[in-house]
Amino acid sequence: MLSTSTNKVTIIRNYIILSLVVMVLGVGLTDIFKNPGRIGQKDRINNYIRYVNAGFVAQTQKLGR
Repeated sequence: MLSTSTNKVTIIRNYIILSLVVMVLGVGLTDIFKNPGRIGQKDRINNYIRYVNAGFVAQTQKLGR
């Protein structure tokens, strides 16, 4: 399935990162749908998304080096 040169630590790290992203997004979406009054805080949510995107860009640049 995987080539023999694949580092198991990298696979585990990527799995942990993916799990954390899914949990954070799941909690955020649940909070929005369970509390529709918070939709008025759209600016706050948009700022959070910018912060997350900046983190993804920084991580991608670090991995690309």
